[in-house]
Formats: sequence, structure tokens, C-alpha cells
Amino acid sequence: MGQGRPHLQTELLLLILGILLLVSLVVGRVGGRLGVPGLLLFLGVGMLAGTDGLGIEFSNYALAQGLGTLALCFILFQGGLSTDWKETRPVVGRGLVLATLGVLITAGIMALFGHYVLGLPWLIAWLLGAIVSSTDASAVFSVLKERQLGLQGEIAPLLEFESGGNDPMAVFLTVGILTLIAQPELGPLSIVPLFVKQMLIGAVLGFVLGRAALTVLRKLPLQFEGLYPVLTIALALMIFSGTALAGGSGFLAIYIAGVLLGNSAFAHKRSLISFHDGLSWLMQVLMFLTLGLLVNPHELLPNAGSAVLAALTLVFLARPAAVFLSLLPFRMPLPQTAMIAWVGLRGAVPIVLATFPLLAGVPYAQELFNVVFFMVLVSVLLQGTTLPQMANLLGVREPFVAPASHPLTFTPTGHGKNDMVEVEVQPGSQADGAMIMDLPLPEEALIMLIHREAEYLVPKGPTELRGGDSLLVLAFPEDLDEMRAYLHAGATTS
Repeated sequence: MGQGRPHLQTELLLLILGILLLVSLVVGRVGGRLGVPGLLLFLGVGMLAGTDGLGIEFSNYALAQGLGTLALCFILFQGGLSTDWKETRPVVGRGLVLATLGVLITAGIMALFGHYVLGLPWLIAWLLGAIVSSTDASAVFSVLKERQLGLQGEIAPLLEFESGGNDPMAVFLTVGILTLIAQPELGPLSIVPLFVKQMLIGAVLGFVLGRAALTVLRKLPLQFEGLYPVLTIALALMIFSGTALAGGSGFLAIYIAGVLLGNSAFAHKRSLISFHDGLSWLMQVLMFLTLGLLVNPHELLPNAGSAVLAALTLVFLARPAAVFLSLLPFRMPLPQTAMIAWVGLRGAVPIVLATFPLLAGVPYAQELFNVVFFMVLVSVLLQGTTLPQMANLLGVREPFVAPASHPLTFTPTGHGKNDMVEVEVQPGSQADGAMIMDLPLPEEALIMLIHREAEYLVPKGPTELRGGDSLLVLAFPEDLDEMRAYLHAGATTS
């Protein structure tokens, strides 16, 4: 019996974990249909399972912080992998301004609120501002996908780039202010060189180590395909932790490395991106469950009033001011700027950062944690549930284009530059009504499949194309451009 107890405890913990994960997924599915963001429900499941609910006691802030850091590593890596550089490149300048100046403006406004409204000392007020200053990559990525929200122009790539790039700034501000609290003799300007160092090292190592990871993926043959996800996990951990140990921002480095890999060709790329998408979701669910377990709802009530007021200040004043001031030089259309200001979701990042003062023993640490947690709840509930309505109100919504799904998959070797993409036959074009054998296709281009009216057709020489057909084509990029030009030439316009 004495030897059986540890095994029983382990099995019980695993059973509880499995049940919590399953319940979270079911609740998230139901909540998605009702318009409630899944992230909020994951937090709710954790809170219901905690001390005030089912009685699961969890107060290990160090473990929660470590899990949150690990989760953010893989969430940012997946965010980089799924970033289309062709769409993102035009918004890089605006994204960088939002991720730096925008974060600083948000932190400053919330610091003023913390000092003059909540009565916090200046450094503690700045700590509050720094903790809630960045939008959350996991919240933004998941809510946009979950709500199937299509946005006009460059709103979506700008939001995704900003949310992936502003976490390093928020982490730096939080750590820097904690340093000033511990060593008040240091002036605020003393952390400026540290900021430059962290961002510079993070950017350089993110690119250099990302290129090295790409070389490894292309040159290192593994015996089994199932080992490649293990390889990418190892590479991601090495890039993140190696950069941090070198004095740089691991968060910035892993995001840059993810972008580089996501826009390069290597073996098993499609399956690896799919694997990391699943891993990212697992990390999000675990992170929000854990953070929910940390909180006892009865402890939030004394800070509820100030927390709600702080959340409303963040949503309606600090975030819009930061966005409009940051994007003022870029002359973006007002409705698009307003939509970007509204999609300023806070998520797990502020809650994870709120554990830093607790572990450092900073005064007001528990009050800060409770206020930040409540602010995240209000932000996700208020902004996350109203994104479609706000997009309709501002006139910036467009049809959501679901990622293409085909019965065929293509695994690039990493040595060639050929891609398999969809090309649509435009009604009224030269190709509308023409047989495949009569098309002036490039020699290296191959039509793999035809998608027509929810059916897949095997292409043959005599097959006649119709306007609206979606062709799955394997070709070099320059050949794809030539094919698109022909399949669109002469198309009727409405």
C-alpha cells in the first residue's frame, strides 16, 4: 500500500488533467457557438476547478511562470511559422512602431491611472502599466481564427505582427521596472542600454539561429518522419533559451526564427506547421487552465471596482491613444485604425508577467495580480465578444477565407523552389471553356487536381475548364505568375 500511493497520486493527477483538458475543449466549442472566446472559458474552467470550486489547491507561481514562458515560446514560434511574409512586409514599419512606441504609450497612460486613481507609488504604477501594455499573441491569433473574422486591407497582418512583436517590449519594461524597484539608486535612463542590447541581440540571433535551424532541417536526414517534430521542438527551445542566456530577448528571437522558417522550403514543412499549430493550442489551454487555478474568485472581489475601472481605461483610453498616436504618421484610413485599436486583447501574457512581482516580493504584488487578472477577463469578454459587431460597424469586415484543404499533400524537399498552390480560373477568361491540352502552360507546371462545385476532378488532356474552377498547381513561382496571368486574361468584370 505504501508503494502504491505515489502511483495513485500520479494517475489521479493525470486523470484530473485529462478531464480538465476535455472539459475545456467541450466548453470552448460551445462557447464559440455562443460568441464567447474560448480563452475566457479556459480560464473559467481553471477557476471552477480551483480552491473556490472543486477544491484543487494550486499556488505555485514559479511553476505557473515557467509554464507560461514555455507556452509563449511555442505560441510565438507558431505565430511566426504561420506569418506570410509577403502580406506582412508592407506593415513591418507600422508593426514595429506599435510594438515599441505603442507599448510605451499604453504603459505610461496606465501608470498615470495607477498613480492618480488607484493611489499606487510611481514605480508600482509603472509596473502595472508595463504588465498590461502588450496585446496578447495567443489571444489575438486564436480569437481571429475562432470568430472566422475576415478584415479588410492590412488590418489582420498588422495585428498579428504587432501581437507577436510587442511581448518582448512588455517583458523588458516589467523586468526593467522591477530592477529599479530593487535598486532605486539606478535612474530610469540606466535601463535604456539594456533595452537596446536585448532587442539587438534578440533580432540578430533570431535571424542567425533561424538560418542555422533551416540548414539543420534541410541537411539532417532523420530515420523516421515522427522525429522531425522532436527536432523542431529542440531547435525552438535552443533558439529561445540560447538567446536569453546571451542577454537578448528570447521572445523576439523565437518569433523572428519562426517567420524565417515559415517562409522557407524544407522537408515535411506542412506536417510540421500542423504539428506546431496543435502544440500551440495545447500550450494555450494548459496555460489558461493553470492561470485560472491560481486565482481564487473571492480574492478578486475586493479589487473588482478598481480593476473594472482600470480595464475600461485600458480599452477606451490607453489602447486607442497608443494606436492613433503610433499610426498617425502612416495615414491609415480611420475605420481601419479604429478596428486595430479595438482588437487590443489582453490574455495570458499580462497574467504571467503579474507573477514576476509576486516572486520578487514587491509591495502591492498580490493586489497587482488580482487587478491584472480581472483586467484580462474584462478585456477578453468585452473586446473578444464584440469583434464581429465592431468590424461591421466600422465597415472593415470582409468574407473569411478558410485555409485550403485538399486530399493531396505536398512535401517539399527543401532543395527546389516549386510550390503547390491554388489558382482560380476566372469566368470569361481565355481558359474558360478551353481544354487542358490546349492551354499554353509552362513546361514545368503541372495541374494536380481540379476543384469544381464541391467535387474534385482528376485533370486529363481533354478536360474542359470552367470559370470558377480552382486548380491545384505544382510549379515554380515564376511559372505560377505566368499561369495566373493566362487564367485571368480576358476575364469579365462585374
